Amino acid sequence: MTTVRRPHPGSPRPRSPHRRRRHLALLSLLLVVLATTLSPAPSSAAAGTDWWTPGARPSPDSGINVTGEPFKGTNSAGEVRGFVDAHNHIMANEAFGGRLICGRPFAETGIADALKDCPEHYPDGSLAIFDYITKGGDGRHDPVGWPTFEDWPAYDSMTHQQNYYAWIERAWRGGQRVLVNDLVTNGVICSVYFFKDRGCDEMTSIRLQARLTYAMQDYIDRQYGGTGKGWFRIVTDSAQAREVIEQGKLAVVLGVETSEPFGCKQVLDIAQCDKDDIDAGLDELYDLGVRSMFLCHKFDNALCGVRFDEGGLGTAINVGQFLSTGTFWKTEKCAGPQKDNPIGGASSGAEEDLPPGTEVPEYDEDARCNVRGLTGLGEYAVRGLMQRGMMLEIDHMSVKATGRVLDIFEAEQYPGVLSSHSWMDLNWTERVYSLGGFVAQYMNGSEKFSTEAKRTDALRDKYGVGYGYGTDMNGVGGWPAPRGTGTSNPVKYPFTSVDGGAVLDRQTTGRRTWDLNADGAAHYGLVPDWIEDIRLVGGQDVVDDLFRGAESYLGTWGASESHRAGVNLAKGRSATASSSESNPFTSYAPGRAVDGDTGTRWASDWSDDQWLRVDLGSTRTVQRVTLDWERAYGASYRVELSTDGTAWQTAWSTTSGDGGLDTVRFSATPARYVRVHGLDRGTDWGYSLREVGVYGG
Repeated sequence: MTTVRRPHPGSPRPRSPHRRRRHLALLSLLLVVLATTLSPAPSSAAAGTDWWTPGARPSPDSGINVTGEPFKGTNSAGEVRGFVDAHNHIMANEAFGGRLICGRPFAETGIADALKDCPEHYPDGSLAIFDYITKGGDGRHDPVGWPTFEDWPAYDSMTHQQNYYAWIERAWRGGQRVLVNDLVTNGVICSVYFFKDRGCDEMTSIRLQARLTYAMQDYIDRQYGGTGKGWFRIVTDSAQAREVIEQGKLAVVLGVETSEPFGCKQVLDIAQCDKDDIDAGLDELYDLGVRSMFLCHKFDNALCGVRFDEGGLGTAINVGQFLSTGTFWKTEKCAGPQKDNPIGGASSGAEEDLPPGTEVPEYDEDARCNVRGLTGLGEYAVRGLMQRGMMLEIDHMSVKATGRVLDIFEAEQYPGVLSSHSWMDLNWTERVYSLGGFVAQYMNGSEKFSTEAKRTDALRDKYGVGYGYGTDMNGVGGWPAPRGTGTSNPVKYPFTSVDGGAVLDRQTTGRRTWDLNADGAAHYGLVPDWIEDIRLVGGQDVVDDLFRGAESYLGTWGASESHRAGVNLAKGRSATASSSESNPFTSYAPGRAVDGDTGTRWASDWSDDQWLRVDLGSTRTVQRVTLDWERAYGASYRVELSTDGTAWQTAWSTTSGDGGLDTVRFSATPARYVRVHGLDRGTDWGYSLREVGVYGG
């Protein structure tokens, strides 16, 4: 889920968001933050003879408006094919107190019950507060969904269900083979919104959404004759996903995007959770089938700092940050080219809700980075994800937090990193690809999507990967507006799917027919139409990369599952040093850098030309060294190797060290001794290492 975005009007190549009035001001801006059994009625028709046609579709129901058999199998290289939606929110109607997103993706009693508006929207939308906050105007609209759908769903309506199951079915029939369903909510938004029919505990909502996703799978299965027979398949490992896709079905992956996972809120910089909460939370999510997640979203929490929102919206969220955590965002100058979004520059009505005498800080334009990065608890959670073979979403993380995550993954050679909807600093893209991670772009209009896709085309060529999109539907983000029927290259109906095996006509539900040229991406059933629009605007190459997305996503997932931590040859070994800082209370002896505890460290005297030497006990083949610097780091240093402790050779060196967690790679070399030789300090202190790791591969 992401920030509200106001849209502007308007054969594959082998490549790799009264007193009531005061609260409404805050509510308006906080809501914009998210900018973040069952049996179908029997059909009177005879059971379909084609495997993709249900024998008991509810009647009445939505049209699919696709003919042709869904493709199966693999290509000539043994790769699966198909599009990936790496970021969607099927069950967001159950989030935020249950009345923010109106309508359901399925209902036992049928489409008329599923696709109806929230009760407070009747008779004319005058109480549709979220509508006029997100869309503008007075919020008035025709609340009737089925069968007329006069005003919703629409590309610029943030409050109505866009993920009805039959619309997802159309996307599957149009070539999509992976869908990530991010279970989503936000306790602060729930607590301030006027209308709700349940409590605001985030984990309670996550559990419900997971349960209902499985219930939707059962609902679809029964249309096809029983358990496991439907096209909507929740998968819990990459091999299962691959099998599902080879069968021509849709692999559904569960993810989590919430602000306080495991209850890990922070108040006045004090964590409200501990390591036991994180372990229990990760175990519970894993048992629910969750395989990817965000650690922070919109508000700083006990795990990490967030990437800011801009302008008046950023001011509003900063107010929410203060009311939720007791602290405003704090910024500092960025250490590198990556930057968080600028804060503020515009006032907000939400400021009226601050305590008397409290004001939103002013921020230096040259200080664009959140001071809060990945906390100790956040690092513990990251390593917990790695131990479980789960994937980490880095969108919404601050630059400081993202940088540390990538450092950790590089040190451990862990590929499970995802950027699913364009909320990562784009300068990180190559680091993600070099790890083996997966990148998807937000569902922008076809012109913007194509331009951004082409900007990173060379990187996908270099790393041999496909591409994805993140629709963020039901995610309060805004979706592609129509380019207009007068454009020189509109989508022409009917059109043929990318694989050539299906023909898609305009999508009809009830008495409403949607046309992407006139209606934009109003609901999930129009995803194939949007892809056809990308083909027309951006060319076949962009679509070919998208069609390779399923294989690349499964490659990242499978490599995460099979990852095994390397053996640290230095752990517990004998270490010596040129000097050690003297302290009557704490030991900074050389062995502290190889004791396996990042809470201890070796520290040298405060001068240059210092070294730390590790004896591996016998000659081993070495080709990777990790250095976890404390604040006192080496700006210029060498990694040196020796078989006898006397004759040394330089395996690697740098004159531009910047601290943090460095991973040094070099050609495989026999060595018994490894020496880190500091030549020029990065601070006025000495050299200080929390841990040194030495690996054979």
